[in-house]
Amino acid sequence: MSLIEKAVERLDGLRRDPAKNGSVAPQWEPSVNAVGGGGEMRSEGDRKGVPSGQYVELDLGRLQAAGFIVPGVSASLIAEEFRVLKRPLLANVSGSAAPIRNANLIMVTSSLPGEGKSFSAINLAISIAMELDRTVLLVDADVARPSLPRELGLPEQKGLLDVLQDETLKLSDVLLRTNIDKLTILTAGTHDPHATELLASETMGRLLDEIARRYSDRIVIFDSPPLLVTTESRALAARMGQIVFVVRAEETSQQAVKDALGTIESCPVKLLVLNQARNVENVAYGYEYGYGY
Repeated sequence: MSLIEKAVERLDGLRRDPAKNGSVAPQWEPSVNAVGGGGEMRSEGDRKGVPSGQYVELDLGRLQAAGFIVPGVSASLIAEEFRVLKRPLLANVSGSAAPIRNANLIMVTSSLPGEGKSFSAINLAISIAMELDRTVLLVDADVARPSLPRELGLPEQKGLLDVLQDETLKLSDVLLRTNIDKLTILTAGTHDPHATELLASETMGRLLDEIARRYSDRIVIFDSPPLLVTTESRALAARMGQIVFVVRAEETSQQAVKDALGTIESCPVKLLVLNQARNVENVAYGYEYGYGY
């Protein structure tokens, strides 16, 4: 039995027998509308090496109250869970396992809406930004229903789709520097009916190459749409090095998981995260390496 099948079997068992679960699960995808305040603005010296662009100050107090990881508060269950989650991802980026093309491009997705993929993407990005030797770019690739502006209190502005359409617009012009050290954000930008074609275009491929290789220490986290709702994630997955696949315990059907995983077979590394599992001590992260080691 493969690791994917084991993870699906574990999920199906939780759904059939909720009595095996323990404490109440945390809320995984709260709606936050944080605006301003919350953290100290970094000095110009702190921003060296960060691409030019606008600056936004995230309300760290509001983020913490909503269950997100914030710098300086490390003694929490959620912070520890994402420490565990990021370790194999970073190991793949550093090449300690078999070499993976574009290993620093990590897509976070799910089968269906409401499984916690945006919450997971944000927390993963913040957790990695707290590493000593990594910088993080968090990209809102859920271009049909962007979540980052709502969750993080970001202003409406040009972003990913605008860069793909306007050759005169530089990536550095639309990046948002934040008061979380080493975390930069790229919003989805202006809605476009041809978003799927834009994400699958050669222009997107060149942009990803620029994002991935221009800064060797950069990890790029893509908050992507659910795989069974739109086709944008499928187009994006073909260019990713690693995928974090979020599955909501006791909710997502086994068939939905199998169908969604079938759409991203081309990605060499898939990490399954069982979300909102009540008995957290018995929950493990599952991995699938497409090249079979």
